[in-house]
Amino acid sequence: MIEEIAHFMLILALYGSLAQGYFSLSGAHKDSASMMRAGRYASTTVFALTFFSFLILISAFVKSNFSLSLVSSHSHTLKPLLYKVSGVWANHEGSMLLWTLILTMYGALISPFGKNIPLVLKSRAIGIQGLLAVGFLAFILFTSNPFHRINPVPVEGSGLNPLLQDPGLAIHPPILYLGYVGFSVVFSFSVAALIEGKVDAMWAKLLRPWVLASWSFLTLGITLGSIWAYYELGWGGWWMWDPVENVSFMPWLAGTALLHSIMALGIRHKLADWTVLLGISTFSLCLIGTFVVRSGVLVSVHSFATDPTRGIFLLMLLIIISGSSLSLYAFRSKKIRKHLKFEPFSREGGLIINNLLLVISCITVFIGTFYPLFIDALSGDKISVGKPYFDLTFTPIMVLLILFMGAAPLLKWDKNSEGQIISLLKKLILPIAIITILTFLVGKSILGALGLALAAYLAVATLIAIKVKTKDFKSWKSLKPKTVGFAIAHLGVAVFAAGVVFMSVWSEDNIGRIKVGEKLKVANYSFKLSSINTGQRKNYEYLNATIDVTKKGSSIKTLSTEQRFYPARNIVTTEAGFNFTMGPTIFTAISEGNSQDGWVLRANYHPFVTWIWLGALFMSLAGFISLFDKSYYRS
Repeated sequence: MIEEIAHFMLILALYGSLAQGYFSLSGAHKDSASMMRAGRYASTTVFALTFFSFLILISAFVKSNFSLSLVSSHSHTLKPLLYKVSGVWANHEGSMLLWTLILTMYGALISPFGKNIPLVLKSRAIGIQGLLAVGFLAFILFTSNPFHRINPVPVEGSGLNPLLQDPGLAIHPPILYLGYVGFSVVFSFSVAALIEGKVDAMWAKLLRPWVLASWSFLTLGITLGSIWAYYELGWGGWWMWDPVENVSFMPWLAGTALLHSIMALGIRHKLADWTVLLGISTFSLCLIGTFVVRSGVLVSVHSFATDPTRGIFLLMLLIIISGSSLSLYAFRSKKIRKHLKFEPFSREGGLIINNLLLVISCITVFIGTFYPLFIDALSGDKISVGKPYFDLTFTPIMVLLILFMGAAPLLKWDKNSEGQIISLLKKLILPIAIITILTFLVGKSILGALGLALAAYLAVATLIAIKVKTKDFKSWKSLKPKTVGFAIAHLGVAVFAAGVVFMSVWSEDNIGRIKVGEKLKVANYSFKLSSINTGQRKNYEYLNATIDVTKKGSSIKTLSTEQRFYPARNIVTTEAGFNFTMGPTIFTAISEGNSQDGWVLRANYHPFVTWIWLGALFMSLAGFISLFDKSYYRS
């Protein structure tokens, strides 16, 4: 009975969202304080209804209530509590309810966290947030009911996909959604600004915390997903240009551009129409990502749904939300557009070029992801776009981006003289030249040397920029949180870039079929297959391999890797063995084989791969630190 109550709560939430949209938007139009207040109350009520409905679904999973189709298909009585709870969003219906819960939560938070925002603008944003909730609640109720009953009730459930039974996957989706859906607030305020026909520095300053929070959560969510894929999927890579990886990366690129453009708007009162367009586009890309994962348009390890009804509904929702907002932008952008004039050799010019490069990189990823779909739809030909395409198109853009990232903060907002630019170059050239020469002598790779020099250039330029602000670092404690955030974020990009260079240039791997007692060599390491054990645990059969790793005769680590077969779902998974360090990481994974022919073993040497995730975590941390800057919360 309680599950029916939860379902009824979602129905009430749908009507509440309609009321939220109506009272907030009508109240703002009529300047009626009572109607706008009713809209705020409605937003809180909608969140409360959705929250309690979600809690009841969690309770059903924890109690193994197999009368619900969702619980029966994605849970099991013997699952640990953590995976019973995470099983709630490890499926289509539950994950969409989580998405909607976070959407309504953000709608309810606009009022208490936006006390300095003008009442009419805030009310319009709350109203638009309510209309977004209407679309997603309708999607859940009409196509993706998480409280659907089945009869007869099975004695036992099918269990959760083994790939998703991991602590990383328990926290990765909620954090990712906090980023994805957080951009809905930016979208709502962008549309609200278009309706009012006013976008100024105050609007940018008040909106920047929402952009920072969303971007930081999205960065953290993508990073956690990359770490999970590295050790759980057994492919030994940190990024594979998987289509669903790409559709999470595109809003990150657009959101990064938005973060910088909103800074230019807040300081220099420029890029108003461009910032609004980025606010709309970033959330639209989040919706595209949702459509891709939930509709089954692209095949991926992440995909949940292949129901065409759901796909069509989401596509229509995407068209309505993005189409109407972009149409409004086309009609109203002239009212907020200002003449753009800037000096190319200035910090302002650097920010604008930064924005253009980020948008171009986003378009590049979009083409590489969706071009095969367009070709398939038009001609029926099956083509794939993979790593070679992205290496050829994406990498040069990132090189240019890092060059401007390092230079722009060292420039003045206004025009810089030739003498100032030459003086700046002199400070950077010597340390970069030394790093390039030393790296080439040690690593024997010109590409590696240039790549590390680029990362070092960004780090040195960032430190010089902080030195200028602190006068020889003596007053670093007085730095504002947003300045500290800038330094950590840019240093994080430098660490990330260095990790990518190490992995791209000096990583090595080898695959071979070996028997017990034989070795597989990678770089200076030997991977010896010491033993093979087979057996069965509660719900899977396993093949376990013990690998002794040595380097030049010295023992390094004993690794354990397994291949598991889950009969209930007919799924084979790989549990890799690895030794993470801040320097070289060694990685191994066992595959099929037998005692007569040997077993297929993959061994990888990954230098400084952990720097990739460390740099990304620095970026996320930088965003959260910047949120503590008091200047964002003063009107």
